[in-house]
Amino acid sequence: MKILGILGAHRNDGVTAKMLAAVMAGVQKPNEAETIYLEDYPFKPDRGDQKDPVLDELEQKMLESDVWVIAAPTYWGGLAGQMKDFFDCMRQRLVRFDHTGGTHPDRFKNKHYLSITDCYTGTFENWVTGVTDQSFRTIDKVMTAAGVIKLHELVLTNTWGLVELPENKKQTCLKWGQRLNSVKKRDDNTLKRYIELFFMIAFMALLTMGIQLGFKLVPAQAFWLRYVSFVLIFYVLLACILHFFTVVKHRRR
Repeated sequence: MKILGILGAHRNDGVTAKMLAAVMAGVQKPNEAETIYLEDYPFKPDRGDQKDPVLDELEQKMLESDVWVIAAPTYWGGLAGQMKDFFDCMRQRLVRFDHTGGTHPDRFKNKHYLSITDCYTGTFENWVTGVTDQSFRTIDKVMTAAGVIKLHELVLTNTWGLVELPENKKQTCLKWGQRLNSVKKRDDNTLKRYIELFFMIAFMALLTMGIQLGFKLVPAQAFWLRYVSFVLIFYVLLACILHFFTVVKHRRR
Protein backbone atom coordinates (compact mmCIF):
# COMPACT_ATOMS: atom_id res chain seq x y z
CA MET A 1 0.00 0.00 0.00
CA LYS A 2 1.18 3.53 -0.75
CA ILE A 3 0.38 6.67 1.22
CA LEU A 4 0.77 10.02 -0.54
CA GLY A 5 1.13 13.24 1.43
CA ILE A 6 0.02 16.36 -0.45
CA LEU A 7 1.19 19.65 1.08
CA GLY A 8 -0.41 22.87 -0.13
CA ALA A 9 1.17 25.65 1.91
CA HIS A 10 3.50 28.62 1.47
CA ARG A 11 6.26 26.87 3.42
CA ASN A 12 7.50 23.31 3.44
CA ASP A 13 8.87 23.66 6.98
CA GLY A 14 5.90 25.31 8.70
CA VAL A 15 3.35 23.95 11.14
CA THR A 16 1.24 22.33 8.43
CA ALA A 17 4.27 20.57 7.01
CA LYS A 18 5.25 19.36 10.49
CA MET A 19 1.80 17.88 11.06
CA LEU A 20 1.98 16.12 7.72
CA ALA A 21 5.50 14.87 8.46
CA ALA A 22 4.35 13.49 11.82
CA VAL A 23 1.56 11.55 10.12
CA MET A 24 3.85 10.22 7.40
CA ALA A 25 6.39 9.17 10.03
CA GLY A 26 3.90 6.59 11.23
CA VAL A 27 3.87 4.76 7.90
CA GLN A 28 5.82 1.53 8.21
CA LYS A 29 7.28 -0.91 5.70
CA PRO A 30 6.33 -2.67 3.50
CA ASN A 31 3.98 0.28 2.95
CA GLU A 32 5.41 3.18 0.96
CA ALA A 33 5.21 6.86 1.87
CA GLU A 34 5.80 9.87 -0.37
CA THR A 35 5.21 13.57 0.23
CA ILE A 36 4.79 16.14 -2.52
CA TYR A 37 5.04 19.90 -1.95
CA LEU A 38 2.76 21.60 -4.45
CA GLU A 39 4.99 24.69 -4.66
CA ASP A 40 7.59 22.46 -6.35
CA TYR A 41 5.15 21.62 -9.15
CA PRO A 42 4.33 24.56 -11.46
CA PHE A 43 1.06 23.08 -12.69
CA LYS A 44 -1.42 24.84 -14.91
CA PRO A 45 -4.97 23.90 -15.94
CA ASP A 46 -5.47 21.74 -19.02
CA ARG A 47 -6.54 23.62 -22.14
CA GLY A 48 -8.78 21.46 -24.25
CA ASP A 49 -6.73 18.58 -25.64
CA GLN A 50 -3.49 20.15 -24.38
CA LYS A 51 -2.81 18.28 -21.16
CA ASP A 52 -0.52 19.88 -18.62
CA PRO A 53 2.50 17.54 -18.16
CA VAL A 54 2.91 18.57 -14.50
CA LEU A 55 -0.69 17.60 -13.77
CA ASP A 56 -0.01 14.33 -15.60
CA GLU A 57 2.81 13.63 -13.15
CA LEU A 58 0.72 14.52 -10.10
CA GLU A 59 -2.25 12.54 -11.37
CA GLN A 60 -0.10 9.46 -11.82
CA LYS A 61 1.19 9.74 -8.25
CA MET A 62 -2.37 9.96 -6.99
CA LEU A 63 -3.49 6.98 -9.06
CA GLU A 64 -0.61 4.88 -7.71
CA SER A 65 -1.50 5.72 -4.10
CA ASP A 66 -4.12 4.09 -1.89
CA VAL A 67 -4.39 6.83 0.74
CA TRP A 68 -3.97 10.60 0.38
CA VAL A 69 -3.03 12.81 3.32
CA ILE A 70 -4.19 16.27 2.29
CA ALA A 71 -2.58 19.07 4.30
CA ALA A 72 -3.19 22.80 3.91
CA PRO A 73 -3.54 25.70 6.37
CA THR A 74 -6.65 27.80 6.83
CA TYR A 75 -6.28 31.40 5.65
CA TRP A 76 -9.08 33.97 6.01
CA GLY A 77 -11.48 31.24 7.05
CA GLY A 78 -10.89 29.11 3.97
CA LEU A 79 -8.55 26.58 2.41
CA ALA A 80 -5.10 27.91 1.44
CA GLY A 81 -4.95 29.07 -2.16
CA GLN A 82 -2.29 26.63 -3.35
CA MET A 83 -4.39 23.60 -2.42
CA LYS A 84 -7.58 25.17 -3.75
CA ASP A 85 -5.82 25.97 -7.03
CA PHE A 86 -4.63 22.38 -7.24
CA PHE A 87 -8.18 21.09 -6.79
CA ASP A 88 -9.44 23.52 -9.41
CA CYS A 89 -6.82 22.50 -11.96
CA MET A 90 -7.43 18.80 -11.26
CA ARG A 91 -11.20 19.12 -11.55
CA GLN A 92 -11.43 17.60 -15.04
CA ARG A 93 -9.32 14.65 -13.91
CA LEU A 94 -10.81 13.94 -10.49
CA VAL A 95 -14.32 13.29 -11.76
CA ARG A 96 -16.21 12.17 -14.85
CA PHE A 97 -18.65 14.62 -16.41
CA ASP A 98 -21.91 13.53 -18.01
CA HIS A 99 -23.70 15.24 -20.92
CA THR A 100 -25.32 17.79 -18.58
CA GLY A 101 -22.09 18.69 -16.79
CA GLY A 102 -22.91 16.62 -13.72
CA THR A 103 -19.94 15.07 -11.92
CA HIS A 104 -19.48 11.39 -11.10
CA PRO A 105 -16.69 9.42 -9.36
CA ASP A 106 -14.20 7.96 -11.78
CA ARG A 107 -10.73 6.43 -11.50
CA PHE A 108 -10.09 7.57 -7.92
CA LYS A 109 -13.24 5.99 -6.52
CA ASN A 110 -12.83 4.10 -3.22
CA LYS A 111 -9.40 5.47 -2.42
CA HIS A 112 -9.10 6.99 1.07
CA TYR A 113 -8.02 10.34 2.47
CA LEU A 114 -7.10 12.03 5.73
CA SER A 115 -7.28 15.84 5.90
CA ILE A 116 -5.13 18.26 7.91
CA THR A 117 -5.48 21.99 8.54
CA ASP A 118 -4.42 24.60 11.11
CA CYS A 119 -5.08 28.24 11.95
CA TYR A 120 -4.00 31.17 14.12
CA THR A 121 -7.38 31.17 15.85
CA GLY A 122 -7.51 30.07 19.47
CA THR A 123 -8.90 26.69 20.44
CA PHE A 124 -12.05 27.98 22.14
CA GLU A 125 -12.85 30.43 19.35
CA ASN A 126 -12.44 27.74 16.71
CA TRP A 127 -14.55 25.35 18.75
CA VAL A 128 -17.35 27.91 18.97
CA THR A 129 -17.18 29.54 15.53
CA GLY A 130 -15.68 26.78 13.38
CA VAL A 131 -13.06 28.89 11.59
CA THR A 132 -11.49 25.76 10.06
CA ASP A 133 -14.81 24.20 9.02
CA GLN A 134 -14.78 25.75 5.56
CA SER A 135 -11.36 24.27 4.80
CA PHE A 136 -12.57 20.80 5.70
CA ARG A 137 -15.79 21.31 3.75
CA THR A 138 -13.85 22.25 0.62
CA ILE A 139 -11.67 19.15 0.89
CA ASP A 140 -14.67 16.94 1.64
CA LYS A 141 -16.68 18.32 -1.28
CA VAL A 142 -13.90 17.60 -3.76
CA MET A 143 -13.16 14.15 -2.34
CA THR A 144 -16.84 13.19 -2.20
CA ALA A 145 -17.30 14.16 -5.83
CA ALA A 146 -14.30 11.98 -6.71
CA GLY A 147 -15.64 9.05 -4.67
CA VAL A 148 -12.73 9.11 -2.21
CA ILE A 149 -13.57 7.81 1.28
CA LYS A 150 -12.82 9.93 4.35
CA LEU A 151 -10.83 8.44 7.22
CA HIS A 152 -10.36 11.33 9.64
CA GLU A 153 -9.38 14.98 9.98
CA LEU A 154 -6.73 16.65 12.13
CA VAL A 155 -6.70 20.30 13.19
CA LEU A 156 -4.25 22.48 15.13
CA THR A 157 -5.18 25.88 16.55
CA ASN A 158 -3.13 28.70 18.15
CA THR A 159 -0.38 28.43 15.53
CA TRP A 160 0.68 32.11 15.69
CA GLY A 161 4.42 32.09 16.40
CA LEU A 162 4.43 28.31 16.81
CA VAL A 163 7.72 26.69 15.83
CA GLU A 164 7.30 23.10 17.02
CA LEU A 165 4.21 20.96 17.32
CA PRO A 166 2.80 20.43 20.81
CA GLU A 167 3.73 16.95 21.97
CA ASN A 168 0.12 15.79 22.30
CA LYS A 169 -0.67 16.89 18.74
CA LYS A 170 2.50 15.27 17.43
CA GLN A 171 1.50 11.98 19.06
CA THR A 172 -2.01 12.24 17.62
CA CYS A 173 -0.60 12.74 14.12
CA LEU A 174 1.80 9.83 14.60
CA LYS A 175 -1.03 7.62 15.83
CA TRP A 176 -3.08 8.32 12.73
CA GLY A 177 -0.07 7.72 10.54
CA GLN A 178 0.26 4.30 12.14
CA ARG A 179 -3.43 3.61 11.53
CA LEU A 180 -2.91 4.21 7.83
CA ASN A 181 -0.80 1.05 7.74
CA SER A 182 -3.89 -1.08 8.21
CA VAL A 183 -6.49 0.78 6.17
CA LYS A 184 -8.76 -1.79 4.60
CA LYS A 185 -9.85 -1.15 1.06
CA ARG A 186 -13.60 -0.88 1.09
CA ASP A 187 -16.44 0.78 -0.73
CA ASP A 188 -18.30 3.71 0.73
CA ASN A 189 -21.37 1.99 2.18
CA THR A 190 -23.08 5.17 3.42
CA LEU A 191 -26.26 4.62 1.42
CA LYS A 192 -26.41 0.99 2.49
CA ARG A 193 -26.07 1.99 6.16
CA TYR A 194 -28.91 4.52 5.87
CA ILE A 195 -31.16 1.89 4.29
CA GLU A 196 -30.30 -0.56 7.07
CA LEU A 197 -31.01 2.17 9.62
CA PHE A 198 -34.46 2.75 8.13
CA PHE A 199 -35.45 -0.91 8.37
CA MET A 200 -34.11 -1.17 11.94
CA ILE A 201 -36.21 1.83 12.95
CA ALA A 202 -39.25 0.41 11.13
CA PHE A 203 -38.90 -2.95 12.91
CA MET A 204 -38.36 -1.48 16.38
CA ALA A 205 -41.23 0.98 15.93
CA LEU A 206 -43.57 -1.83 14.86
CA LEU A 207 -42.50 -3.93 17.84
CA THR A 208 -42.91 -1.05 20.29
CA MET A 209 -46.27 0.11 18.98
CA GLY A 210 -47.47 -3.51 18.76
CA ILE A 211 -46.70 -3.98 22.45
CA GLN A 212 -48.50 -0.70 23.24
CA LEU A 213 -51.50 -1.85 21.25
CA GLY A 214 -51.47 -5.28 22.93
CA PHE A 215 -51.62 -3.71 26.37
CA LYS A 216 -54.17 -1.17 25.12
CA LEU A 217 -51.87 1.73 25.87
CA VAL A 218 -52.75 3.34 22.53
CA PRO A 219 -56.04 3.31 20.59
CA ALA A 220 -56.36 0.87 17.69
CA GLN A 221 -57.85 3.47 15.34
CA ALA A 222 -55.57 4.54 12.48
CA PHE A 223 -52.74 2.37 13.82
CA TRP A 224 -50.94 1.99 10.49
CA LEU A 225 -51.17 5.70 9.69
CA ARG A 226 -49.59 6.59 13.03
CA TYR A 227 -46.98 3.87 12.55
CA VAL A 228 -45.89 5.06 9.09
CA SER A 229 -45.79 8.72 10.13
CA PHE A 230 -43.80 7.89 13.28
CA VAL A 231 -41.22 5.84 11.33
CA LEU A 232 -40.74 8.51 8.67
CA ILE A 233 -40.48 11.44 11.09
CA PHE A 234 -38.16 9.56 13.47
CA TYR A 235 -35.94 8.37 10.62
CA VAL A 236 -35.58 11.83 9.06
CA LEU A 237 -34.74 13.46 12.40
CA LEU A 238 -32.26 10.74 13.36
CA ALA A 239 -30.61 10.78 9.92
CA CYS A 240 -30.20 14.57 10.15
CA ILE A 241 -28.59 14.30 13.58
CA LEU A 242 -26.24 11.55 12.43
CA HIS A 243 -25.33 13.51 9.30
CA PHE A 244 -24.55 16.60 11.37
CA PHE A 245 -22.24 14.83 13.81
CA THR A 246 -20.50 12.66 11.21
CA VAL A 247 -20.27 14.98 8.19
CA VAL A 248 -21.18 18.60 8.93
CA LYS A 249 -19.54 19.03 12.32
CA HIS A 250 -15.78 19.05 11.81
CA ARG A 251 -12.95 18.72 14.27
CA ARG A 252 -12.15 22.08 15.83
CA ARG A 253 -9.63 21.21 18.56
